[in-house]
Amino acid sequence: MKNKQILFKSMAVALAIGAFSGLKAQSNLGAECGCPPVASRTEVIVSSMPGYTAIPNTYGGEMTLGANFTCDKTYILDKKIYIPSGQTLTIQPGTVIKGAPNAVPAEATALVIMRGGDIIANGTESCPIVFTAQEDPMDGTYPVTNKGKWGGVVVNGYAHNNLTLAANGPFTVGTAGKLAVADGLGTIEGFQTTNPQDQYGVNLALGETFNDDDNSGIMRYVSIRHSGAILALGGEINGLTLGSVGRNTVIEHIEIVSCADDNIEIFGGTVNLKYCTTLFGNDDGFDYDHGWTGKAQFLFSMKDDNSANWSIDSDNGFECDSDDNKSNNTPRSHPIIYNATCIGNAKSTTTADNTSLAGICAKELTEGEIYNSLFANFKNGMNIQKSISGTRSYAAGGEAWHNWTNIPGPASASAGNGSQSFKVKCNTFVNVTTPITINASGSNQGTGTPQAVGTADYTQFVTTDMNTIVAGNTLPGFDYTYTVNTATNTWTAKNDVIPNPALSVSGCPTAPVDGFFEPAPFRGAFSSNPGQNWLSNWTYSQLVGATKGVAACPTDLNYDGVTDVLDFLIFAPAFGQSCN
Repeated sequence: MKNKQILFKSMAVALAIGAFSGLKAQSNLGAECGCPPVASRTEVIVSSMPGYTAIPNTYGGEMTLGANFTCDKTYILDKKIYIPSGQTLTIQPGTVIKGAPNAVPAEATALVIMRGGDIIANGTESCPIVFTAQEDPMDGTYPVTNKGKWGGVVVNGYAHNNLTLAANGPFTVGTAGKLAVADGLGTIEGFQTTNPQDQYGVNLALGETFNDDDNSGIMRYVSIRHSGAILALGGEINGLTLGSVGRNTVIEHIEIVSCADDNIEIFGGTVNLKYCTTLFGNDDGFDYDHGWTGKAQFLFSMKDDNSANWSIDSDNGFECDSDDNKSNNTPRSHPIIYNATCIGNAKSTTTADNTSLAGICAKELTEGEIYNSLFANFKNGMNIQKSISGTRSYAAGGEAWHNWTNIPGPASASAGNGSQSFKVKCNTFVNVTTPITINASGSNQGTGTPQAVGTADYTQFVTTDMNTIVAGNTLPGFDYTYTVNTATNTWTAKNDVIPNPALSVSGCPTAPVDGFFEPAPFRGAFSSNPGQNWLSNWTYSQLVGATKGVAACPTDLNYDGVTDVLDFLIFAPAFGQSCN
């Protein structure tokens, strides 16, 4: 009997270890929702589904009957798949969708929710929805260095933007700022045609009107991996692109992993974001433009480690724009952002289209409010545009610096416009070479010197606006460094993204009590209270063990959706060990 018990325990431990290894790969994704193992799921080519109708010049087609993706199958985006107005794509929790590769840039695969279409991708913490590359076997062997293997996810809506045909058009492929096809109507960056399937906003010239309460559906607990393919010269698609998306759309618990361009980019609209994480992407963690006036809270971004293992094109934590063509269009971008943590990689020489390598890069007359956040290991803390270019003038209000400075106007080379409509307050900047720079750009960032920052600017930044500068990697409880073997996705040293004790927000602005923002008496994206790290239970950070303090359900140790003897057999020999 004793031998039988030993044999049983040995088999149970072996099974438990197998299940634990499977979690890292997510081969058991959605088990708690009744989904079968990923390897056993039947592959479905989306263009073969009922209702698919090809569209000339788009390298794809519309799902004219909508679609329902269930977790017993794996769906292959073999073309650009469009969900048209009046139709809905429903994706069941635990479902895997894969983007097929294509050697021709314009033919890169993507999922596009058209204006008036809906996506209901309502994943759960235990059963997230995963978009990834077709080559990803979901067995843990697909390196995180794989970027741009397919396009990404695009959601379009009818909410406002500040595009005008005169200032931002006519639409020209691959030309920055030339996205407008009409006043109020633009083509998503990277797409090569003027087909309506690729457009966001409304055509004001035809009497259409914006709808800021527009609802494009729900994306919750969704992971988008290895995306960002180049569609046209100078135009890559982002991990998640939101074009004129309205405030009734739900975007929460979103993850972007190893994207070749901006991780999340927002073109106008009123959409709100909460609990969003971006890992190892090129370009910017979060990029907003064209008059975005939504809200965001609990945002996290982490760059690659700047080693020779990566194809590096890292840029800013936040890139803040009002419109790419440097006009004076309104409404200007003015989001309200609380509780972000952005970790850079100390990159100091620009490549590709890098702008300033800053935690916050404020450009093109942008407005907005960024409070109670943490930015670490960027060359610059905040870079802000001051010089005048294009059609703007001091009489028209100047630049982003003029929106930020508290030096009274009228706007000039040495005074602001009196609005203080760009606020950066109560943020902590760790290991930044220069806390604040003015007019840093790709042309001077590597070898030249940006415009000198005067005493008044520095005093406003660190004293009036209560931003804190921390030298080196010395913030208690916080460590931005990590070490990873990119060939095996193995972390030999983890970073720690939660300062302990929590960074004070005494005397700082507090998030409005408005039904969206949550109380958060700390700086950064994460509470220092144990067990409250919102990366736990579903993210890639947990799967690969990239960050300290990220743990799954404390009882379901083998992640099979239940707490049973197998979990106990994992726990017993590990009792007394450190959780990190």
